[in-house]
Amino acid sequence: MLIAFLFLLAQAPRETPGAPPPVQRVLIKAAHLIDGRSDAVRDGFAVLVEGDHIAKVGPAADLQSPGLKVIDLGEAWLLPGLIDAHTHLLLQGDITAADYDEQLLKESIPYRTLRGAAAARIAVMNGFTTVRDLGTEGAMYADVDLKTAIARGVIPGPRVFASTLAMAPTGMYPLTGYAWELRVPEGVLIADGVDGVRKAVRDQVKFSKAELEAIVDEAHRLGRKVAAHAMAWDGIDAALTAKVDSIEHGYGLTDDLIDRLVKQNVYWCPTIYVGTWVAQGRGGIWPEMVPIEKEAFGRALKRGARIAYGTDAGGYAWTENQAKELSIMVRYGMSPMAAIQSATSVAAALLDPICPPQAPSCPASNVGTLAAGKLADLIAVGKDPLKDVSALEQVQFVMKNGEVLKSR
Repeated sequence: MLIAFLFLLAQAPRETPGAPPPVQRVLIKAAHLIDGRSDAVRDGFAVLVEGDHIAKVGPAADLQSPGLKVIDLGEAWLLPGLIDAHTHLLLQGDITAADYDEQLLKESIPYRTLRGAAAARIAVMNGFTTVRDLGTEGAMYADVDLKTAIARGVIPGPRVFASTLAMAPTGMYPLTGYAWELRVPEGVLIADGVDGVRKAVRDQVKFSKAELEAIVDEAHRLGRKVAAHAMAWDGIDAALTAKVDSIEHGYGLTDDLIDRLVKQNVYWCPTIYVGTWVAQGRGGIWPEMVPIEKEAFGRALKRGARIAYGTDAGGYAWTENQAKELSIMVRYGMSPMAAIQSATSVAAALLDPICPPQAPSCPASNVGTLAAGKLADLIAVGKDPLKDVSALEQVQFVMKNGEVLKSR
C-alpha cells in the first residue's frame, strides 16, 4: 500500500509593475451544453468568459452584448474541462515489468521530465485540463517542476495537483529479479519505523506525526488529502482504517469494504483501463483481476460509492487516450452522464481542500463545472456523448484558464 500526499504549491510567476492588461471577454456558443453537475442538457446556452474565469452561463441571446468576441462552435457539445484524478506524468507505460525497470534504470530524471512534458501536452489536448499526479515513480520532485512550468506558461499542459513521492516500507515496492547484492532504484520513497516515517513526511510536507493515522489527521488539519494506492482486503482495510480520502485501484474491493467506503465518504479511483492494458503483457494474476474489478464496480455503483475518474495514465502509454476509461465505465453499468460527472464535478470534489477545524468553511474546487466563478476550462466535441461517450475521445476544442489551446 502506497500513500501519496497531495499538496498544491503556490508558485506564481513574478509580476512586473504597471497597469494590468484589459480583461478579455469571450462568448462561447454551442448547440448543446453539459455543465458537469446537472443531469439536464441545456440547448442554445453559451458561456461568457472574462479573463480566466467564467462570468455567466445562460441562453446565448441573453449574454450577447456589443464588443464581445464570439466563438461559435455550431452544433457541438460544450462541457467542462475533464479531470483525471490518477495519473503518472513521469511514466510512459509499463505493460511489462521490464518497461518499468527500463525507465527507472536507464532514463535520467531530466529525460523523464522532458517526456513528462510531452505527456502533459497530450493530456490537455485530449481535453484533460486538470490532473492529480500520484507519484513520480523514482523521478523525485520533477512533477512539481512540471506543475510550475505549466502554471507559468513555459509548456502547455493541464493544471497539476502534484503528490511528489509516494511512500512505502521496505520490501513493498521493489524492482525484482536482480542479484541480491545490487542496490537498485526504488519507485517510491522508502520509509521504515516511527523515526523514518517522520523524516519522510517532514521532507515532503513538513508534518510532525509519523504513524499512518496521525499523518492523515495532520494532513486534514493542514487542508491536504491522502490517497492510498491499495490492493487486496488487508491493504484497503488499513487505508480505510486510517481514514484516507481516496482508494486508488482498489483491486479486491469486497462488499464490506465498499460499505465502509460509502459510510466514510471515501472516493474510489478504479483505474480500470490500465488493468486491462497491463494484463496483456504481465499475465500472472492480472487477467483474473479484470472480471473481479468489473464485478466490484457494479456493486459499488449500486451502493452509491463516490467514483472519481482516474485512469493511471502513465501506467499505460500516453498515446492511449485517457478518455477510453469512460466507455468502460459505461459498459460496466454507469450512465454516460454519471461517467461524465465522475470526470468533472465528482473528481473536482475530490480535489476540494479540507477545512482546518478552526475554519468554518473552505472554498470548493474552482474546476469541474460550467458555472459563474469557476475557472474557464471548457472543451467541446462534435457528437452527443450521452449517446456514445466515446465521443469524448475526439475533443475538438480546448480552453484552459480562458486561453484557447485547441480549436478545429
